[in-house]
Amino acid sequence: MTDVLLTHIGGPTVLIQFGGWRLLTDPTFDPPGQKYNFGWGTGSVKLAGPAVAVSDLGPIDAVLLTHDHHDDNLDAAGRALLPSADAVVTTVSGSNRLGGNTRGLEPWATTMLEAPGRPPIEITATPCRHGPPLSRPLAGDVIGFALSWDGQTHGALWISGDTVLYDGVRQVANRLQVNAALLHLGGVQFPVTGPVRYTLTAKDAVELCRLIEPRTAIPIHYEGWKHFKEGRGAIEREFARAPEDIRRRIRWLPLGVQVEIAG
Repeated sequence: MTDVLLTHIGGPTVLIQFGGWRLLTDPTFDPPGQKYNFGWGTGSVKLAGPAVAVSDLGPIDAVLLTHDHHDDNLDAAGRALLPSADAVVTTVSGSNRLGGNTRGLEPWATTMLEAPGRPPIEITATPCRHGPPLSRPLAGDVIGFALSWDGQTHGALWISGDTVLYDGVRQVANRLQVNAALLHLGGVQFPVTGPVRYTLTAKDAVELCRLIEPRTAIPIHYEGWKHFKEGRGAIEREFARAPEDIRRRIRWLPLGVQVEIAG
């Protein structure tokens, strides 16, 4: 068994370390206060900076980029970091835009990370829909990631990506055993589209945990941005109403602190 070290840097950005590997999800390192335009009348303001500065991050072997076209998942400082990684795994459309060291995956496609003296990692792209039905022209392509390697005893490390709860995400329960799930929450909304949600709510997360049954469910993507409409307080209130079997799986990561979980 290989234990995993996780550091939640802020928003969707998490440093994942195990077996000599250093992986980074959705790099966002811009300072707070900036305004961003996401297109189609949507946008946001960054409210908090990263808990770990990019200058203190250290070398990164691979970036797991759920999508490249929204600044709350890849901002300017995060984009500048990409060439320093050996590989960037992302959507096919994102790979076409970014070029360079990227690998594009369709949902349920796989790629391998390999290096001498380290366990090979199989990366499987999982489905996402970043909004309501028919929202793809607005929201674009997004994927999640399931990471598998020899020595795992309780299943994959799964990163949900920016998605609502829909049949594509429910497929994860049928196709994967999940040890730890990094869940992109926040219940994202924009004034221009009213009550429509673009990421999981806490209520969705409870249902997803019921389906997937991860040993550990870790909320991320809930703080630091104006368009994240469910913060930690609202999420905790919803979790408090969940069955005990769900509540015991939830684990919050303090920002900027390295936390060990069983691999």
